[in-house]
Amino acid sequence: MLIMKEDETNKMQAIERVREYLRARNPELDIIVLEENTSTAPLAARALGLEVGQIAKSILLKTKGDEYIMVVSAGDVRLDSKAIKAVVGSKVRMANPEEVLEITGFNIGGVCPFALKREVPIYLDESLLRYERVYAAAGTANTALPISFQELMLITGGTACRVTDQGSGAV
Repeated sequence: MLIMKEDETNKMQAIERVREYLRARNPELDIIVLEENTSTAPLAARALGLEVGQIAKSILLKTKGDEYIMVVSAGDVRLDSKAIKAVVGSKVRMANPEEVLEITGFNIGGVCPFALKREVPIYLDESLLRYERVYAAAGTANTALPISFQELMLITGGTACRVTDQGSGAV
């Protein structure tokens, strides 16, 4: 996985964009800023003292029709490409780092599932339901946002689905 270096100004702008989004929708949610790198689910879990599954990973995908979607799932599962195709009606591939930055406004490792630069359909995998709270990135590779599945549904306008690996075809 390629993780692009973020300069301090861009990091602060990304965090502030997420904070503004939260202020307008649920000001009670607080971003955690850490010293440690939280750019992967295992790193975030270690830094926060959590199970890897409690980390909500936000993955931008591109369909065959050049549309983008985002899937948010628990950090300990893999996406199932066949299940995604069944839900969205198209084969998908992972967006590359440039596409992720262009569409979301966030670098890989810090992609927040909301406050995106461009609106995309959000799919929230039911693997997140195992936990009362999950921790999503909040714009940078050293931030986390504790949030419930229901709060995530409300804030993202997302669609609940089951698109994680239950056999073959994982991406």
